[in-house]
Amino acid sequence: MESDLPADAISTFDCNILRDAFRTSVIEGQIPEDQWDACAAQLIRNYTGNFDCDSALLAWVMQK
Repeated sequence: MESDLPADAISTFDCNILRDAFRTSVIEGQIPEDQWDACAAQLIRNYTGNFDCDSALLAWVMQK
C-alpha cells in the first residue's frame, strides 16, 4: 500500500525534534533573534536533506 504523503514529508515527531533542537541551539549558542530564521532554516535543511525549506515549518519551528 503506497502512502499519499509526498516523499519529503516529515512527521509530527520530526517537527517536534526540530523545534526542540532549534530552541536548544538558540539558548546554548546565544543566537540573537535577528539570526533565528537562518539558524532554523539551516537546521531544517540539515535534518531533511532538502535545500528548500517549507515556510510554514520554518515559522512553526521559530515561534515563541
